[in-house]
Amino acid sequence: MKQLVNAFLAIMITAFALMYLGSWMNSREGYSGGNTLTIYNWGDYVDPDLLKEFEKETGLTVIYQTFDSNEAMLTKVEQGGTTFDVVIPSDYAIAKMKEENLLIPLDHSKVPNLKNIDARFMDLSFDPGNKYSVPYFWGTVGIIFNPDMTQGMDFTSWDSLWDSRLKNNIFLVDGAREVMGMALNSLHYSVNDRDEGHLQEALTKLNRLSPNVKAIVGDEIKMLLANEEAAVGIVWSGDASEIMDENDKLDYVVPEEGSNKWFDNMVIPRTADNVDGAHKFINFMLRPDVAAKNAEYVGYSTPNIPALELLPKETSEDTRFYPPAEITDRLEVYDNLGKRMLAHYNELFLKFKMNKK
Repeated sequence: MKQLVNAFLAIMITAFALMYLGSWMNSREGYSGGNTLTIYNWGDYVDPDLLKEFEKETGLTVIYQTFDSNEAMLTKVEQGGTTFDVVIPSDYAIAKMKEENLLIPLDHSKVPNLKNIDARFMDLSFDPGNKYSVPYFWGTVGIIFNPDMTQGMDFTSWDSLWDSRLKNNIFLVDGAREVMGMALNSLHYSVNDRDEGHLQEALTKLNRLSPNVKAIVGDEIKMLLANEEAAVGIVWSGDASEIMDENDKLDYVVPEEGSNKWFDNMVIPRTADNVDGAHKFINFMLRPDVAAKNAEYVGYSTPNIPALELLPKETSEDTRFYPPAEITDRLEVYDNLGKRMLAHYNELFLKFKMNKK
């Protein structure tokens, strides 16, 4: 009998130990409870000191995981194997997540600091009324160039990229929406154009650009441009800011024909375990002192008006990264094109890349 009791106790102890281990492993993989908050964000896209400050203020433990593309983020959230409490996707991805019922509506009463967001960046097409999302950072797509290497050229028009003086001297970011959008804008079409004739016209014009394109690259574009491996690049404004910090010879402009105005917003996935903590984090990140500190660390543009007043004037008054309304009003947010049209954009971009080779 004693042996049976001991065996039973051993089984119970082992079972409890396994339960504890499983719980701990789940927490490391992103499962949240009342005392933890799992955040899924782009790499190096928050000041780590702010996460520690949030933990100290709330008593919550932050588990921070990163992704490198909206598509990778969407796949992981859709699979549901890991539970995230706050995710920071881009505009068109938010529209897709809404469409697929992957988000819960925000309780605006728990986010009083929402009042700090510039009205220009609220109630946009991808989330009318900001029912599901709150702006985190924003920016533009434009041209970064080295005046010393471009012979006094003027880059206020996208058409400047087709100048023969730029042969083998342009880096393009590896993004279908960005490159196709640039070509469409150069033809005075929308970055969200679905007209097949316009899309083919854009591809034809891109193919004519090929001699000037040195390479189509990913994150390494920042290092390459800072090291003057090419004279010109098509980049996001936040990347341009980082590159210019490394090499102050360079300049950045948004061409007059128009461009993309992008947003990364905070959302709460439907599978979140700590919804109350998620609201606390969102509200914390919208606090002016926090938003300003985060903007200084990341280098991207904050949509937070009181935070702007806390930033150095050389930052907040730099119209290349904080353009006035007359510029932002003519820029476009990427629409969710739908699977079929997005696949078509990717197909056309691939044809351009193959032609480049």
